[in-house]
Amino acid sequence: MPSQDTTKKTRRFVFVLMPEFTLLSFAGALDALRLVNRQLGFPAYEWRLIGEGGGTATCSAGSSFSLDGDLEELRHDDTILLCSGTNVTRHTSPKLISWLRREARRGVTVAGLCTAAYALAKAGLLDQKRATIHWENHDGFLEDFPEVDLTKSIYVIDGKIITTAGGTASMDLMLTLISRDVGADVANAVADQQIYTSIRTDRDSQRLSVPTRIGVRHPKLATVIQKMETHIEDPISPATLANEVGLSTRQLERLFRRYLNRSPKRYYMELRLGRARNLLMQTEMNVINVALACGFTSPSHFSKCYRAQYGTTPYRERGSHAGADPAG
Repeated sequence: MPSQDTTKKTRRFVFVLMPEFTLLSFAGALDALRLVNRQLGFPAYEWRLIGEGGGTATCSAGSSFSLDGDLEELRHDDTILLCSGTNVTRHTSPKLISWLRREARRGVTVAGLCTAAYALAKAGLLDQKRATIHWENHDGFLEDFPEVDLTKSIYVIDGKIITTAGGTASMDLMLTLISRDVGADVANAVADQQIYTSIRTDRDSQRLSVPTRIGVRHPKLATVIQKMETHIEDPISPATLANEVGLSTRQLERLFRRYLNRSPKRYYMELRLGRARNLLMQTEMNVINVALACGFTSPSHFSKCYRAQYGTTPYRERGSHAGADPAG
């Protein structure tokens, strides 16, 4: 066990719990701090739970937590961990935005866990900075905040502004901060306690590789799918895709039929419609702009394809999900 350094100043993390925050991101980060104190035998870390209005905060799973206070002035050396989850656009209030701006101006380090990058961006804290957000919210975020250098990393540390992609990414972030504060040996011991066998870095992507995600390890098929995913607004024809990986159109068709039970054209259409659904649920973009962003030049064709896939029109989808966004 590392020698005890009781002269080291205790570092404080202030968890700001937004309504419907993701429990896993919050719990993973908090428990890592607890385990450090247990490992070292003295309080290297302390924490405080606050939120708008004080009282209690309820996570997206429905469990409520007692808060230590309202949004308050913090110490300059505190670190804010803003925890969000579902419906982040609805819960990003003017009061929260003003408070975040004020604390950032005072030099407090600010981290957004899961979908909380949206609140940081709304406060202007991510302008011209690198950041990340849960992959499900990626498309909508790009449309709302083009000035942010959005990545697909599991977490990003850009000066005193930090963002994570949600889920277990908060554990990776905390283990990195712990390693910097008290050493890699302690961070590794904490990871062992959490049965966390591989600590990821900010160079790791938040989503599984294409072969792992689709359960197929055919390199040419994976390459084609990756190209499809990166060319949603300007779709590439199946013939061009086949040619780029050294296949004939018929060979590509057989690959998709064999491994995915659908044609390349059908698979590509489902990707584009999935992106459209995310934009309809996450952004205020009008339906025509959503169609264009997903490679449809005709709104009527877009509406017809959308209805065939989801059983409703884009306009009705927008109405039924007004104010809602997917969970991180």
